[in-house]
Amino acid sequence: MIYHGGYIEIRLPEIIPGKYAKDFGVGFYCTDIQEQAIRWAKRYETAIVSVYDFKPTADLKILNFSEMTEEWLDFVVKSRVGIEHNYDVVSGPMANDQIYNYVSDYINGILTKEQFWILAKFKHPTHQICFCTAKALNCISFIKSEKHGR
Repeated sequence: MIYHGGYIEIRLPEIIPGKYAKDFGVGFYCTDIQEQAIRWAKRYETAIVSVYDFKPTADLKILNFSEMTEEWLDFVVKSRVGIEHNYDVVSGPMANDQIYNYVSDYINGILTKEQFWILAKFKHPTHQICFCTAKALNCISFIKSEKHGR
């Protein structure tokens, strides 16, 4: 199962471009860590976690980062500055608020790559799955939603 934390139940996910670049580009973001989705949802007054089943098809172009690596950092930096990619699904660690600050400092030349890794390696595990195309969204099916208190 995978989870999406937000303020409404989402039975039919869509890809809605936002004004801010995200770790893996434009897409519908989920996680396989339920507690993380609950934290995402609790940012809102009404906290809803939508639960899905994901059954990838063989024709999906999937990129998976099992951990924060040089390749992950390069991909996140490119995505955060708006460079598009051609993957249907991208998954891996999330640059949470603290890691995002380190990424921003690295992009802006405040941190070197070596300094970034020293700061980033002590953070707790996170996970995100970005469904980047309509073809990818067709591989997830809504199971239920859960309301969580703030």
